[in-house]
Amino acid sequence: MIRFFENKQETERVILVAVYDRGRKDEVSLAELAELVKTAGAVEVGRLEQNLEEVNHTTYLGKGKLKELKAMLVALEATGIVCDTELSPVQMKTLSQELDTKIMDRTMIILDIFASRANTREGKIQVELAQLKYNATMLVGLRSSLSRLGGGIGTRGPGEKKLEMDRRMIREQISRLKKELEEVKRHRKTQRKLRSSNSSPVVCIVGYTNAGKSTLLNQLTKAEVLAENMLFATLDPTTRALKLPNGQNIMLTDTVGFISKLPHHLIQAFRSTLEEAKYSDLILHVVDAANPDMDRQMYAVYETLRELGIEDKPVITVFNKIDKLSHVPVLKDLQADVTVLISAGKGTGMKDLLHVIGNQIRENQIYIEHLIPYKAAGLLADIRIYGQILAEEYKEEGIQIKAYVRKQDALRLENWREL
Repeated sequence: MIRFFENKQETERVILVAVYDRGRKDEVSLAELAELVKTAGAVEVGRLEQNLEEVNHTTYLGKGKLKELKAMLVALEATGIVCDTELSPVQMKTLSQELDTKIMDRTMIILDIFASRANTREGKIQVELAQLKYNATMLVGLRSSLSRLGGGIGTRGPGEKKLEMDRRMIREQISRLKKELEEVKRHRKTQRKLRSSNSSPVVCIVGYTNAGKSTLLNQLTKAEVLAENMLFATLDPTTRALKLPNGQNIMLTDTVGFISKLPHHLIQAFRSTLEEAKYSDLILHVVDAANPDMDRQMYAVYETLRELGIEDKPVITVFNKIDKLSHVPVLKDLQADVTVLISAGKGTGMKDLLHVIGNQIRENQIYIEHLIPYKAAGLLADIRIYGQILAEEYKEEGIQIKAYVRKQDALRLENWREL
């Protein structure tokens, strides 16, 4: 049984630290780190930024900025720092020794948030596996500073107890969790096989975190999924049935939000969860149209999909939150098959979106005119659920239909005598 430990303590006060190499300043990434820290439950009390020709491989910061950071820690009464990158074990160890405070990086914050949001057995296994892999690489850098970790951010999930294990113990734990995850994946594969053989088309919602995916799912299906203005409000996938205006039944699945600089450990650990998109019939890419960093967020989503091997699915890009724009510009996504403008929070554009979804699904269906003998009338019920009947006429020899059906259903109709 996997147990997550949460250590209650006073709110942590942290300084955000970012180093930009070769003058490539990235204030958007730092602002996003601030949101991550807030979501994790800490308070930002200051920021320190530095431009370097090359990031220092030992101390991350230059010597002068390191001294400045020491002074800031005292002046602001900060309890730790958070770096806007994934630190190396050497950087982690050196900063800990130099600053004598709690050292965290972007990856640790994201893992901590995921640990607090995982609800399903699979989600908890994936989080703990990702944390253990991260901790295994950081063991050298963190071991010397365990006494300063205490509770709070970075100690949920495996936390301090796991960090005290030696490498062999961590490897054994990783091996055990991988076996458990494989068992869960086999179960998921069986479910997916049953679903593909006798199921409605699957539409998977993807998008950058906080783009409004859960709000859209709630608006369309009344799912009552947690939808708050925060990063990673939902973690575990949620699937709901939806009947389109044309009568077509579909399954709508909400997935975990993507983020730039997504930790490699998480991409690997959450591969099976994000693979829901891989086995879907259609992808809804939800984009926050009011976010000034919209283009980069879209790029991050497509890069993650490519890393997961999901490049051949039809895509509907849904530009959300248009109610927050003073004027609606021409919004385009060259990688999408079609685009739609909506406000999931206000319910604007829902009819247009459902119409587009129906049209895209129909492109993957076959139009048929077929006479179904009464002894095979059970097929008609399947077509009502998984396809769309345009017309039906009851004749002496059977039921004459005109319909759009999936390819496998068309084959079943042709071979009804074998049923």
